[in-house]
Amino acid sequence: MYARVAVFEGATGDALQRSADEIQSQADKGPPEGVPATGFTMLIDPESGRSLSISLFETEDDLRKGDETLNQMNPSSDDVGKRVAVETYEVGVDLRL
Repeated sequence: MYARVAVFEGATGDALQRSADEIQSQADKGPPEGVPATGFTMLIDPESGRSLSISLFETEDDLRKGDETLNQMNPSSDDVGKRVAVETYEVGVDLRL
């Protein structure tokens, strides 16, 4: 399993919560077209205006495809902040308790 971690900064607290709510409300539709992800977690810190988006992929090829698509996407509004970093990892442990 592989993970793509994107870091966003410069958001307002309200915008982060609104963005999280919007993504949650669309979760039943699955990932965006061109993103063969098997999981997604969004961590938000409204006080600092930062967030982390963690997308999980079954294979390295899926990660590459998803990364290419996600790099072309931008947040829905400027108050959600700007992507400042993207890193990829092989998942060593994934526990869901």
